[in-house]
Amino acid sequence: MRNLFTLALLLLIGISAHAQSVTGRWTTIDDNTGKPRSVVELTEKNGKLSGRIVELYEVEKRDKLCDKCPGDRHNQRVVGLEIVRDMVKSGKEWTKGTILDPETGKVYDCKIWLEGGELKVRGYVAFFFRTQTWVKESK
Repeated sequence: MRNLFTLALLLLIGISAHAQSVTGRWTTIDDNTGKPRSVVELTEKNGKLSGRIVELYEVEKRDKLCDKCPGDRHNQRVVGLEIVRDMVKSGKEWTKGTILDPETGKVYDCKIWLEGGELKVRGYVAFFFRTQTWVKESK
């Protein structure tokens, strides 16, 4: 009985740890309308978090190029575009990376954390910031 209890406890810890990961597919929500805009897939490699747009809900924008994006992202398709770069884990947050707004081409410092099962994504310059809430994709 004790072994069964230990096994159940380890499984719950593993499930809880997986559920608390920022990696995976997240649906971005429009601040004004509350409607889904895109799906961003966050992945971790070598201790760094990055994210790409993998789907756009607006069909007419799916082939759009990021003509305002800087550097290596200039004129790349928005679907497939890496918008989150070089995030490093710091406690329960991911920091020190950047996030790109493909509509304006502006790059912001970024901070990401989980709160109540939702992902909080903050882009900021100095003391000015905007925080979006992304929800885990349900597919």
